[in-house]
Amino acid sequence: MFENRLRKNARHFRKWAKARGLTAFRLYDRDIPEYPYAVDLYADRAHVEEYPRRRALKGGSLEAQREEVLTAVSSVLGVAPEHVYVKTHLPQPWGRSQYGRVGQGSERLVVEEQGLKFLVNLGDYLDTGLFMDHRLTRARVRDEAKGRSFLNLFCYTGAFTVYAAAGGASRTLSIDLSNTYLDWTEDNLALNDLSDERHTLLRADAMAWVQAQRQAPEERFDLVVCDPPSFSTSKRMHGTFNVQRDHVRLLEGLRALLSPGGVLYFSTNFLGFELKESATRGFAQVEELTPGSLPEDFQRKEIHRCWRMVAPRAGDR
Repeated sequence: MFENRLRKNARHFRKWAKARGLTAFRLYDRDIPEYPYAVDLYADRAHVEEYPRRRALKGGSLEAQREEVLTAVSSVLGVAPEHVYVKTHLPQPWGRSQYGRVGQGSERLVVEEQGLKFLVNLGDYLDTGLFMDHRLTRARVRDEAKGRSFLNLFCYTGAFTVYAAAGGASRTLSIDLSNTYLDWTEDNLALNDLSDERHTLLRADAMAWVQAQRQAPEERFDLVVCDPPSFSTSKRMHGTFNVQRDHVRLLEGLRALLSPGGVLYFSTNFLGFELKESATRGFAQVEELTPGSLPEDFQRKEIHRCWRMVAPRAGDR
């Protein structure tokens, strides 16, 4: 069952991806309930994520199915076994960090997306450095960036920043608490010949930075992307960040940093998230983009939720 579905999907999505300038895309997205896997192609490498059910973990059937899946991936996709990377998403208590290192020293490779290039690392982290489910939102940002100032909060490896810079943003500011990801952002900008003084990287606790700026903003931004982790904690942070608990204060602060008519893209992958009405007060427009924000190669429509919010202009009621 799995092999047949993967072969069918590969025929379709390889043609689909080539037409869209993608060398990184999803081929299988837990299509068959009995095979809870996601299979992504990154150039000539395969990245396999397994989401084992508790009974498989307890019953010991996981390894046999994993071997079946990996054999099919290597055979159907023509990827050498040593170029197939496997990650396991185990059920974790709320509050466990999602970006922790799981390996050491894997090489980075370059993938292409809609005319731009990005560095990914398939072995060292649970996530690869490129959230492909936000591909369509990144394209929106590029289309809207020309001549605008851009803020990327919780910027991770800076894919949104690269799109904004490529779209002609007048200035970008990318904020993250991790030096590793800020360096990665800098490398992604350089890879696309976009490194210059207009694109600033800042190591800071994004939530604390927003709260400090909202009182007397040094600068307002025309375009903002905020895609925070569901939960985050660090010795370098002021307390913890919880997207459900903290999103009202976060969005209130971001509203104060937007220029009149400025646009905020806010997203979360916390499945139980509920956007509180108080969080959207003061915005002139609030539109949820999901599930339309998800590209065709992502079949599970609950992978993220995404909103586009617009600040009022002078004279708006």
